[in-house]
Amino acid sequence: MAKTKVSDLDWNNLGFKYHDLPFRWTDEFKDGKWQGGHLTEDSTIVFNEAAEEMHYGQEIFEGLKAYRRKDGGINLFRPDQNARRMANSAKRLMMQAYPEDKFIEGVKEVVKANQDFVPPYGSGGTLYIRPFMIGTQPVVGVQRSESYIFRIYATPVGAYVKGLNPMPYKISEYDRAAYAGTGQAKTAGNYAASLLPSLEAKKEGFADCLYLDPREHKYIDEFGGANFYGITKDGQFQTPKSPSILPSITKKSLLQIAKDQGLNPVETQIPITEVGRFSEAGAMGTAAVISPVSSLTYNGKKVTFGDGKHAGPVTQKLYDTLFGIQVGDLPDKYGWTVPLE
Repeated sequence: MAKTKVSDLDWNNLGFKYHDLPFRWTDEFKDGKWQGGHLTEDSTIVFNEAAEEMHYGQEIFEGLKAYRRKDGGINLFRPDQNARRMANSAKRLMMQAYPEDKFIEGVKEVVKANQDFVPPYGSGGTLYIRPFMIGTQPVVGVQRSESYIFRIYATPVGAYVKGLNPMPYKISEYDRAAYAGTGQAKTAGNYAASLLPSLEAKKEGFADCLYLDPREHKYIDEFGGANFYGITKDGQFQTPKSPSILPSITKKSLLQIAKDQGLNPVETQIPITEVGRFSEAGAMGTAAVISPVSSLTYNGKKVTFGDGKHAGPVTQKLYDTLFGIQVGDLPDKYGWTVPLE
């Protein structure tokens, strides 16, 4: 694959896809230790046909972004939280956790080395950063790997969903992750499980699926790639509490912002039969930030939020506040942004 050049890119029409940038970070765990990590121009990985991750799924990943500020500088957003979550995912998948300080170092080095590819302020684009780790030991029996490759690549992307345009979703009959399974880990298998339900939903005219809890199928869990929130008719921010969903950094941030905006936020079980109590609803995550939900369809019944055509006022304010902090337009009183020096 040919390396992407800045001149190849249309900043206003990037889409959400991979570009082979000049540099990425790579490290290897072998002989009982990480080797130190360094930048490389090689975007290929070579491993044995019996590599553990190919057959038994020891793979984890993260997603974060670099944002261009109005003054031309670059912000990272809470990379320490991504480092911590990846360490937790590694623990669940019995992998060798990558040191959190090295994780942050690697992210910074990749962004610095590819900084010309951070989209301009105001374009709606960002530099998406994908750290991941795979088990590489050749195995036949089911067992953990004793060797790993850790990588961080970056790619410029446009908005995952352009604008705050509410979209319709359906409640899936499938499960994304098992109760007490790997739902709280960011691992490939959880996303593979969502591919078929997502495709079927899109064929039916929906944006995607929302999953229920895998034990009772009574309570809202999450979307295939984002957490759910709802705003009650009396103005409370609610988001599901469940052992089978990914702890979202965007959700964690919005819970704090919602608290400061007087929305009395709570993490709680949300019965699917009670979604009518919400005047606004949305998906929240790194890729989309916030994507408003126009309606949910379950067992043939459709529940619409607001007028179904426009983002509600609370959603708009939450989005403006979070994104304003990320790009440096609003003061960061929380200490979440990390300016790239």
